[in-house]
Amino acid sequence: MADGAYGGEPVYRAVTAHSPEAEVIIPPRAVAVPSDTAECAPTQRDRHIQMITERGRLGWQRAAHYSWRALAEVAMLRYKVLIGRRPRARTLPAQKVEAAIGCKVVNAMTSLSMPVSRKFA
Repeated sequence: MADGAYGGEPVYRAVTAHSPEAEVIIPPRAVAVPSDTAECAPTQRDRHIQMITERGRLGWQRAAHYSWRALAEVAMLRYKVLIGRRPRARTLPAQKVEAAIGCKVVNAMTSLSMPVSRKFA
């Protein structure tokens, strides 16, 4: 998942070349057009553009679960606020331990005090 700045075909190709089974969820730009092979062999990006045309951008976001990206960003924000923006350890093994401890701290804190949200009609 990424924001629209990465919505070009080169990013889709790079991800597919690295992990062919990966699902790319990047909103195409508003002026995006399908590729030349969209009719016979549509790419993931072509299917996203088609779905946006049919359902609208919000419909695509719901179908692609694009809102999960915001949850990941909030989790990273929590980590950076509580633990810090960069590791303090100098070696990679120590940085891995530091990151694991940081994740445990964030998970413990969020499990203790997550707000309860209710929708009122």
